[in-house]
Amino acid sequence: MNKSDLIDVIAGSAAISKNIAGKTFDKLLEAITHALKKGEDVTLIGFGTFKVNDRKARTGRNPKTGAVLQIAASKVVAFKVGKGLKDAVQAAGQKE
Repeated sequence: MNKSDLIDVIAGSAAISKNIAGKTFDKLLEAITHALKKGEDVTLIGFGTFKVNDRKARTGRNPKTGAVLQIAASKVVAFKVGKGLKDAVQAAGQKE
């Protein structure tokens, strides 16, 4: 499923136009991105939590040449699945 598919589902289930559903979806992603940029966690009860983690600098290797290189510290977004989503996926897996 991609962004367009999600917008179609939102528009159909909420009985709104695809244009409005698309703008709403874009604003949702924009709000999540803005919060994460500020270092805030974004928790969607039953779905999961988006969080920014700091990754320390470390030493790595170039797989082609084997040369040692320094990998810079960075910030990464992590997602921790919520109980509702986890349970729904587990239940769907058991039906197959």
